Amino acid sequence: MGASTSPRRQTMSDQALIEGTGADWKTWLALLDERDAAALDHTAIARMLVQEFEVDGWWAQSITVGYEQERGMREPGQRPDGTFSANASKTVPGSITDVFEQLADPAAQAGWLGDIELTQRSASPPKSVRFDASDGTLVLANLTAKGDAKTAVQVEIAKLGSAEALAAAKVDWKARLERLAERLA
Repeated sequence: MGASTSPRRQTMSDQALIEGTGADWKTWLALLDERDAAALDHTAIARMLVQEFEVDGWWAQSITVGYEQERGMREPGQRPDGTFSANASKTVPGSITDVFEQLADPAAQAGWLGDIELTQRSASPPKSVRFDASDGTLVLANLTAKGDAKTAVQVEIAKLGSAEALAAAKVDWKARLERLAERLA
């Protein structure tokens, strides 16, 4: 499969993999194929990489996901349990405290959230908040201060049922974050 069509190469280059692990995709795919990794589950593949090849846990997870996608064991964005996860992010105006308040406060959410309701599950103010969403998804928001006047907001939307739902969630959450930015401006 060429570099432009391979799902895993869209997220990590050969160069990054070589720098992090000492080997490129072709080498890792061949090593895993030699060990019949396609017959293993996600955890077993990652464990093999850590134990047999002494690959750091983060890299082992990245290689495992790339291998699973390359061998048709999972689609991009698909988690080991079969559900999908999407991400959206935006740097918005405002301090991390102000942005957290807009995210966590139900009254403030009404101004930018749109057609979905969020029920807070947990929070670590002002850096993160987790929600159960009315559409059945799990929404995890992480905030990073970018100086005093800007905050990066990263949202993961988990428990999506399909690749199509993933694509729709990305579009919907990009629009929501845009409305949040406008509200904070």
